[in-house]
Amino acid sequence: MKSARLLLAALCVLSIPTSSEALVGPSQDGGVLAAHTVMLLKRSGKASGFCTGVVLTRDIILTAGHCAHGASDLAAYVNEGGTPAVIPANGSVIHPEFRADAVKTRQRSIDLALVRLSKPLPASFSPIQLSSRQSVSVGDTFRIAGFGLTREGDGRSAGTLRSGVIAARAPLSSILLWAEDPRRGGFGACTGDSGGPIFSDDGSEVVAITVWSRGSGGKQCGELTQGALVGPQRAWINEAMTRLAR
Repeated sequence: MKSARLLLAALCVLSIPTSSEALVGPSQDGGVLAAHTVMLLKRSGKASGFCTGVVLTRDIILTAGHCAHGASDLAAYVNEGGTPAVIPANGSVIHPEFRADAVKTRQRSIDLALVRLSKPLPASFSPIQLSSRQSVSVGDTFRIAGFGLTREGDGRSAGTLRSGVIAARAPLSSILLWAEDPRRGGFGACTGDSGGPIFSDDGSEVVAITVWSRGSGGKQCGELTQGALVGPQRAWINEAMTRLAR
């Protein structure tokens, strides 16, 4: 019954179409990145939403801490052969340094979480390597992927994995990646892309997890994308995976 409610909530929230875009601005189909990226459904009380996650194993997903924080139900959404289904989560670990009000209070926050699924994802999904790099340089390019909105405020524009290129910008941080569209075309993360992967430029490893975005003129998307670097958090990620595997 819980799975059915989550699936219904997802369909209502997303109005998932057969084809659409994610990430605001010019983007491309997620292609081979789809094997390493999954949609996560979240319910908290009567509110429902969704995030993106990274496949560490077929039953353990890395995502943003705020995607798991306060959730009464979490599940992975998959669509194999045109048949939608959900895989409920049965465990999660949020980084101890996550602060839910960090944006408002400007506190240091490690916005990461691991989610354990009740059964493995389909065989079409496979793990992706996490980067060990501790920092980035201005101008470094990355490939971001997510299931989020292409038109801010329009849930119907979400639901299909899309990707595109972003470049590191100042300020540089030991825990965060700040990035923007190198072509100044308004491309960047939006609602629903949180928790998704920011890959190395060649797509071989995940460098950061999308956690926040900002737009121009009071908008929330399209100007700045922020990610939590995974390299400095590798020890915690490994420890959390061990805890969830017990």
